[in-house]
Amino acid sequence: MRGIALFVAGLVVGGVAVHAAVAQSNLTPNKGITGMNHVGIIVPDLDKAVAYYTKTLGFPEAFRSKNDKGETALVYVQISQNTFVELQPANGRPTGISHFGVVVDSTKDAVAIFRGRGATVADVNVSPTKAVLSNVTDPFGNRMELAQLPPESMHYQAMQRWK
Repeated sequence: MRGIALFVAGLVVGGVAVHAAVAQSNLTPNKGITGMNHVGIIVPDLDKAVAYYTKTLGFPEAFRSKNDKGETALVYVQISQNTFVELQPANGRPTGISHFGVVVDSTKDAVAIFRGRGATVADVNVSPTKAVLSNVTDPFGNRMELAQLPPESMHYQAMQRWK
């Protein structure tokens, strides 16, 4: 867990630096990507992970989403106003980092940019959290989630509540 905590801390610092650099320059080749938003981690015990991130690390729970059966499918804990860790139960999947998410102005436009460059990009869908999503998968199977966060999304609402 120490490694994950250090990774998350590095991600926050790096994300803030990247966000500041992009904000100061219009030279980015990925117009419409506004910043890093979250890292998804698959955990063997969701309740234990939530307790660790909220109680031990002090990151408040921002929101959770349930599946059709009423089971918790994911829990977001909030590191800063715009940065989260997404915790998901393993449910037979390997544990560890599953993806990272970036915020985009338009998922449709971001998909077009990456497909135009030959990337493997999934179709756009709306998640149960009301985020407009797509996934880019690199040649090694690593996933980057493109997330457009409209006002009705749980992400946007959590960011607006941050004080």
